[in-house]
Amino acid sequence: MFAVIKTGGKQYRVAQDEVIVVEKLAGDAGDTLVFGDVLMIGDGDKVEMGAPMIGGAQVVGEVVEQRRAAKIIIFKKKQRNTYRRKQGHRQTETVVKITEILAKGGKTVEKKAAAPKKAEAKAAPAAKAEGGDNLTKLTGVGKVAAGKLNDEGYTTFAQIAALTDEQFAKLDADVFKGRVPKDQLVSEAKELSK
Repeated sequence: MFAVIKTGGKQYRVAQDEVIVVEKLAGDAGDTLVFGDVLMIGDGDKVEMGAPMIGGAQVVGEVVEQRRAAKIIIFKKKQRNTYRRKQGHRQTETVVKITEILAKGGKTVEKKAAAPKKAEAKAAPAAKAEGGDNLTKLTGVGKVAAGKLNDEGYTTFAQIAALTDEQFAKLDADVFKGRVPKDQLVSEAKELSK
């Protein structure tokens, strides 16, 4: 039994217990990988082709190692210009041993859900600002400064309007850096808080 899978923009013909080298995939040695993009499955004379993928079919593999390919040399030269550039490159790649080919209707192997770190980091400031006002309406306060103000605990126009001299001096040193005068900031915040 064989299958044709697609990964890293390339197609590979694989069979059970075969070892293939693909472009770098996330995972450490011993981890299980599931390839869901199966284009074709063949078993003797019986061949099933997808249009373009076969729904429900999967190929399961185990990561053998993460490595770098042999070095290639990139050499550029222009005639009569004394222009020469030499650069090397080693592509990262993953060695995978195919353990199972699961045809349509076979058992399914779930992928490990990796938690996206960037999405969580972006969701945290948004959660802080949900109950507050849009501080970017103030002159001199952009998205970055509004995020810093939220981190300091200032989320509403009323809080900005009630700033004391000491509080503003701290914010000026950390956030505004002398770009926004206190009287202008406080007066705009009072107007917007109405």
